[in-house]
Amino acid sequence: MEAITIYGIKTCGSVQKARKYLESKNLPHEFVDWKTTPLDFGFLEWLIGEVGIEVLLNTKGATYKKLGLKERALSPAQKQQIMLEYPLLIKRPVITYKPSSASAMQVIVGFDESRLAEVFG
Repeated sequence: MEAITIYGIKTCGSVQKARKYLESKNLPHEFVDWKTTPLDFGFLEWLIGEVGIEVLLNTKGATYKKLGLKERALSPAQKQQIMLEYPLLIKRPVITYKPSSASAMQVIVGFDESRLAEVFG
């Protein structure tokens, strides 16, 4: 396994669980905190292409409710723009990794221990 990166915020329970899981497997990884590192447009576009905007957009979180987004009929482009402005709208954690056997990066969105076990052992 090569190049594992977890994106999110360090105070998020799901992010903490994912980090602890990888640490328990002695898998080195990088952590990118969206509160201190701005989200890159190209990276967000890639994520949307990989998993879809509906998977990526966290419609259950406090930020989504606080911004009143449920009441607004947002286009995909508007959703993407608002996720750039408010990265806390992205479901966490986002984990990117590159299996040794693959030529491209893969992505997991959200904490799912069985999925992590399937990918990382």
